[in-house]
Amino acid sequence: MGIREFPNGSARGKAATLGMRRSPDVSPRRLSDISPQLRQLKYLVVDEAIKEDLKWSRSVEDLTSASVGLTSIEERILRITGYYGYQPWAASYKRDERSRESPAPVEAQMQAGVEGGGRVSRCCWKCSVTQVKKIFWGVAVVLGVCSSWSGSTQLAKLTFKKFDAPFTLTWFATNWNFLFFPLYYLGHVFKSAEKQSPKQRYRECCRFFGDNGLTLKVFFTKAAPFGVLWTLTNYLYLHAIKKINTTDVSVLFCCNKAFVFLLSWIVLRDRFMGVRIVAAIFAIAGIVMMTYADGFHSHSVIGIALVVGSASMSALYKVLFKLLLGSAKFGEAALFLSVLAIFNVLFVTCIPVILYFTKVEYWSSFDIVPWGNLCGFSVLLLTFNILLNFGIAITYPTLISLGIVLSVPVNAVVDHYTSEIVFNSVRVIAIVIIGLGFLLLLLPEEWDVWVIKLLTRLKVRKKEELPEGNGDVTSGLPNKSRRTRPSMSSFAH
Repeated sequence: MGIREFPNGSARGKAATLGMRRSPDVSPRRLSDISPQLRQLKYLVVDEAIKEDLKWSRSVEDLTSASVGLTSIEERILRITGYYGYQPWAASYKRDERSRESPAPVEAQMQAGVEGGGRVSRCCWKCSVTQVKKIFWGVAVVLGVCSSWSGSTQLAKLTFKKFDAPFTLTWFATNWNFLFFPLYYLGHVFKSAEKQSPKQRYRECCRFFGDNGLTLKVFFTKAAPFGVLWTLTNYLYLHAIKKINTTDVSVLFCCNKAFVFLLSWIVLRDRFMGVRIVAAIFAIAGIVMMTYADGFHSHSVIGIALVVGSASMSALYKVLFKLLLGSAKFGEAALFLSVLAIFNVLFVTCIPVILYFTKVEYWSSFDIVPWGNLCGFSVLLLTFNILLNFGIAITYPTLISLGIVLSVPVNAVVDHYTSEIVFNSVRVIAIVIIGLGFLLLLLPEEWDVWVIKLLTRLKVRKKEELPEGNGDVTSGLPNKSRRTRPSMSSFAH
């Protein structure tokens, strides 16, 4: 019922059936006694119902596969039936069975193993070279992200000593986002095999906004809200630099990762992870301790509130982008950031003009404007955004995020020598807690599964090493006794 024969092998099937029904008075003691019956199993097919019942043993797959040898079938049958205390998991049994085989198949297996080992070694070499290159580029990207982010923060602090206009600086730096798509197209021309014209590439990237492309309706419904969030994020960050030191600003902005997780969990229904909840708690505790470090003065409280607002706007930007637009390719992301620059020029330009005439952000003449600082800040911020958005093409995203954390100690060293910052115990603990929470948020979603697999492998290796160690000890005892006997006889003489 459960096992049926091949259509063309009825005689063999009958022979197999007769061979399997041996009289009980015949009691085979060796594997060779039942090997003819086991050879006949190659002409049998197992029904699907039996497969479901015997799925745990995985022997059904071996019975139905055409490339399975006789030895594997015999071992499967003996393992299932427990024939004469057969224990395939014992290493000594496997070594004994392999030693009983003829030397010719062993030599063939050794040659095949050498050839397979050569292929594996070549594949491992290629994989290792690729990973080394990716790690090398990752280190370069980390250094670039760290230097550009900390450099732009310090340069903004220096610029405000001569040019106290954070919103104007935000507007000026955002206009440089227009260079994203031209820079991407240059990379496309130099690297892509199938080169397209700028117009063709633009039309292809416009599909990201919908079937009709970048229409006026799409511009106001999908691009304009993100332009507002981009401007608010940068303005609040720069305005906070005026109130508090750059170390506190950079470490508090790292809380945006925790805000992204909380918003994704609430809005996007992302997977709940306990370790990320702990990281969010660390971020909130770090904010409170950072506020307490300066004694809850109004100046520092306003600065901390501005940074937290900037981190919140950044998190809202990322979550809404994923909710409304989904994931974007490199060309689509470059076009989107260039569109934000167009929105900034068309609709945000009026705000710096209003602030200038109302003397909220006023400068007497354009000659005193530090254009070098403004351009330097814009270039550094543009570099930071390029590495942040396109760095995943050459390295791991986790390494890119590490560059933001590494900017905190860089800013701390600069503040220690250029300002009157006091690194008391509360501030140091707050920095460490926020940094630890940021690192916890970098853990992948399946990190717990990886840890369990690693621990399981370590336990299996320890169990495999223990029998081998016991065998070495027992085999070494007779040799030791043999060596001691000549020494005793020579001593007696």
